Amino acid sequence: MVTVARAIALRRVLAVVALLAVAVWLGGLIALGAMAAPIVFSTVPWPSSADAMTLVFRRFDTVAMACAAIVLASEAARVLTGSTFARVDRARALVSLIASAAAVLEGLVISPRIAALHAGGAIRGVDAPGLELARMHDRAEWCGKAELLLLSVVIVLHVVSLSTPAPERRPN
Repeated sequence: MVTVARAIALRRVLAVVALLAVAVWLGGLIALGAMAAPIVFSTVPWPSSADAMTLVFRRFDTVAMACAAIVLASEAARVLTGSTFARVDRARALVSLIASAAAVLEGLVISPRIAALHAGGAIRGVDAPGLELARMHDRAEWCGKAELLLLSVVIVLHVVSLSTPAPERRPN
């Protein structure tokens, strides 16, 4: 049987692991989407700018999906330790799951399609492939913004969860 002190320590360790993953994920979204991409696209000539940012975003997709897996694994570990989930814990797990789904959608569907369109010579907004590229870019931006909001909520829910008493353990 896990003591109350160990349960609290485990809860804190899992929160720290999840929050570190959220920090990397959230920070990467901000650094790339709000800073690097606008600068690269405004200073580096096309198609080199698109070549570079396609590579950067594809690499970051892997980082984001790894962070998502860590966040979800920490939530699963909480369940596996036998702790009951308070309402705030369930909300945090759900928001984490939705943010993770957005990262996976972006990493496995949207970014590869953008890369393929770019490799095929599509120019955003020009002709059918360019119009599809514009749509996919808009979806990528939407996913990124959704992840920013959702991950911010995850942080808040972690803070709320850690500031409330640990839920009672379920009997085995």
